[in-house]
Amino acid sequence: MPLLNRSTWLFWLLVAWLLSASGGAWASSPQAPEIAARSFVLLDATAGQVLAAREADQEVEPASLTKLMTAYLVFEALRAGRIERTQALTVSERAWRMPGARMFVPQGAQVPVDDLLKGMIVLSANDATTALAEGVAGSVERFVERMNQQARALGLTRTRFLNPEGLSAPGHRSTARDLALLAQRLSQDFPEFMAYFAIQRYRYPGAPAVNENNRNLLLLRDPTVDGMKTGHTEAAGYGMVASAQRPFAALGPGAAGQRRLIAVVLGAASENARAAQSQTLLNWGFSAFEAVRLFAPGQPVTTPPVWQGRASTVPLGRADGVVVVVPAGQAAGLRTELLRPDPLLAPLLKDQPLGSLRVRNARGDVVAEVPLFVLETVPQAGLLGRFWGALRLWIQ
Repeated sequence: MPLLNRSTWLFWLLVAWLLSASGGAWASSPQAPEIAARSFVLLDATAGQVLAAREADQEVEPASLTKLMTAYLVFEALRAGRIERTQALTVSERAWRMPGARMFVPQGAQVPVDDLLKGMIVLSANDATTALAEGVAGSVERFVERMNQQARALGLTRTRFLNPEGLSAPGHRSTARDLALLAQRLSQDFPEFMAYFAIQRYRYPGAPAVNENNRNLLLLRDPTVDGMKTGHTEAAGYGMVASAQRPFAALGPGAAGQRRLIAVVLGAASENARAAQSQTLLNWGFSAFEAVRLFAPGQPVTTPPVWQGRASTVPLGRADGVVVVVPAGQAAGLRTELLRPDPLLAPLLKDQPLGSLRVRNARGDVVAEVPLFVLETVPQAGLLGRFWGALRLWIQ
């Protein structure tokens, strides 16, 4: 067998090195477990990073996972004071006649919002859901309009609702990614109402003693699971949005806090299968990745100069801080770079998005890019101040 000449030997040595380098990069990203479902997403809600996904944008029938959006709008109405938890809503004939899972309250009954919420979330009751929709918006149709408006506002680009309860209807659709985002926003926007999703059993006084248990089996199996919702129709199969909180592993010296993961599993084969697959995703996400807090809530990431404003600088950061997630063991050596427009001209409003923070690992790979926001309003200066600022900027 002839010996390789020098150029051929160098060529194959280079190939081997490239393969080795590529293999090292691939090995740095943990391999997601096999999930027996049509589609899934695992989202680190604290950092806003997707850790694993398959067919995340495939449009499917969301079934009773639809009720997450119904809950969002009810929570919003409660916070705004348009309704109260103790306020009694009338169960209309339409609500009373709803098929599927129910609370079994009689037509014309006056039921407190608190009980209707428990019925909708714990029992997945369609009569309770309809009563809430009518109580908040005046009619189911107007409520559905608000559902779709809110979906657009949250960036759920592949979601369209035709009813508030999730019964099968042509065109009623969502995706694993959209549902994960909706669940994330629920937990972030309405933390005071999250306890509803963790209730394990509920029965309305006087209702038949059936269907008392929350269908989220993980609430009984994993004490870190605090919600959120299950769904099932013949067309959709078995779906689940599961949320769990566990302590940070790498928050930083003297810090404490909880890290939330959200697992969305759609099209599983059974009630037990969706729970098992969701548990697999959650356990893997917590063990295979660690979260690193780079900046505390409200802590400025940078304070760049502002021109023509009543202040000379503006603090940029995030109200909830900057947290990134990296594969376990890779927290050391993270570095950041700031991306922002320049120059910055007043006025700048609090919570206005302005630039981003790009985070790289020790090898230089981008692991996250986090949007930044104005932390304090900088009003525009008066006429003389604007003239002086424009002059300085021109000279610079």
